[in-house]
Amino acid sequence: MHATSTVQAADSPVATSAPPTSDSKTFSRAFADIKAGIRARELWGHLGWQDIKQRYRRSVIGPFWITISQAVLAIGLGLLYSQLFKLPVEVFLPYISTGFILWGFIQGCLSEGMETFIANEGLIKQVPAPLSVYMLRTVWRQTLMLAHNLIVYVAVIAIFFSALSKPYSLLGDGACVPGHICHPGLSWTILLAVPGFLLLALNAGWVTLLFGIISTRFRDIPQVINSLIQLLFYGTPIVWPVDQLMTGGTREGASWILPIVKINPLYHFMQVVRAPMLGQEFSPGNWIVVGSITVVGWALALVAMRNYRARVSYWV
Repeated sequence: MHATSTVQAADSPVATSAPPTSDSKTFSRAFADIKAGIRARELWGHLGWQDIKQRYRRSVIGPFWITISQAVLAIGLGLLYSQLFKLPVEVFLPYISTGFILWGFIQGCLSEGMETFIANEGLIKQVPAPLSVYMLRTVWRQTLMLAHNLIVYVAVIAIFFSALSKPYSLLGDGACVPGHICHPGLSWTILLAVPGFLLLALNAGWVTLLFGIISTRFRDIPQVINSLIQLLFYGTPIVWPVDQLMTGGTREGASWILPIVKINPLYHFMQVVRAPMLGQEFSPGNWIVVGSITVVGWALALVAMRNYRARVSYWV
């Protein structure tokens, strides 16, 4: 009798699959889900590690293929674009390397975050875990990949430390040109990259929750966003410095596009992490924009969690 009831309990829908009721559509339930997900760090931490191991199973150097591919891409494009844009390679190569590392994290959270619940369909239906566990699994996996790629950053900084430790310009025409982003050089402000990344990861959390829920209901959304990711890449200062668009840059007539670039939220997310990593001048405006987006984004994610958290198990 006990064995039969155990089997029936295993086959029955879990707590996350319970039919949605008016009581479940409360912010307290949404907050409780997120708190429970954070407390289940052993679960999402283990799942994130397993994702990395599974991807590089039977590989000799395993996850370090991430680092190698990142290094080859950064060095190749860094040398090429430094010649095309006529920029000093000793400061442009660290710039583009850091840009690719951060973009890999952002792109991964966008593309994989939208499908985080779809990809975890089996677990959602079988394991009575909070919905936020799968969001944390995605962000943690992308963080591990970023940590591997940071080896490239450390190597590049070590090679070009002499050029980056003193005031410099990405355009190679002076230490700090009026109208350009000032680059005082590497200093203790490099520590600001830590809270900058925490803000970036915090935003990756609400993006995964919000777009994950929407994409689970409307399966065309991932296709639309993925088609826009390439456009976002070229519209964000990653392989080209924003200094070129400022007054006195290499193209005087291109300054009109600068306000458009600054409307792009990804530009500000890049800057709060990349600027201290490269010794650029601290810009409060970037932090204000990122902080505002964080508050608004999490408010939208909590609304989505309140209204549709219980429906996700039916949609997957």
